[in-house]
Amino acid sequence: MLTPTEKIWHNGHFIRWEDAKVHVLSHVVSYGSSVFEGIRCYSTALGPAIFRLSEHIRRLQDSAKVYRMEFAYSAGQLSEAILELIRVNKMGACYVKPVALRGYGDVGVNGIKNPIEIYIACWEWGKYLGEEALAEGVDVCVSSWNRMAPNTLPAMAKAGANYMNSQLIKMEAVANGYVEGIALDTAGYVSEGSGENIFVVRDGKIHTPPLGASVLPGITRDAIVTLARDNGIPVVETIVPREMLYIADEVFFSGTAAEITPIRSIDRITIGKGRRGPVTERLQTEFFGVINGTKPDRHGWLSPVYATAAVK
Repeated sequence: MLTPTEKIWHNGHFIRWEDAKVHVLSHVVSYGSSVFEGIRCYSTALGPAIFRLSEHIRRLQDSAKVYRMEFAYSAGQLSEAILELIRVNKMGACYVKPVALRGYGDVGVNGIKNPIEIYIACWEWGKYLGEEALAEGVDVCVSSWNRMAPNTLPAMAKAGANYMNSQLIKMEAVANGYVEGIALDTAGYVSEGSGENIFVVRDGKIHTPPLGASVLPGITRDAIVTLARDNGIPVVETIVPREMLYIADEVFFSGTAAEITPIRSIDRITIGKGRRGPVTERLQTEFFGVINGTKPDRHGWLSPVYATAAVK
């Protein structure tokens, strides 16, 4: 259970946590008509700072555009709202979730006339797959559930409805004694986890599925590709056959929640040496160095909470 904070931002105003409610007949309840983001704020030597804020806001806007949801707020206004929310709640490291949803109005499938409600909440949240998992890795399975087929639900949009698919993947994995599941796309190639992108290391080269494999364009995924290339580690976006998971030297998840989490076994087949491998560890060192402020933020990924935000 998460610990409530004092305030949530709603359509330009701060409201009490307990007042952030929607009507049971809001469009989002019946039809899953929401888009959202998960954003991390980290504690650094210079105070709390948000990781890749502008990229998260852009993806939120992109997701809304796909679903014909028009925002009354600019990217700069939403960014400033997030920064102010963290200040108002006096938070250090925390998780931030902006959600845009179709609210109360028409009750049919077409919710185009329903009001767009935007909420932004933040709270303390630790390591998604567990603290120990960052070094020891996690045990996962290949799910019996595929990711959405092309031209059904848009995988590039981070939409609430997509996560019904994710729930099936996650619930099945947990019910069978695993921490997470890996879904294949409808062609039978590796796609992603229920809430994470995936990377496969073989002979010093990193492979990751392309966006066409029903993959969400992960912001941490992009950071890993950048950091790998910075460190001379070759990365290729390519279709990944299922069997490549089993014979890989290393496999790891990435995501805002999962960060960089190694996988030690898949379908009870040990991956590599059964714990974090050298490529994963190197990327973790680079990634956590940047977000903790112990390495230079050479790509400008951190937005300090107590610096003046530029409104776009």
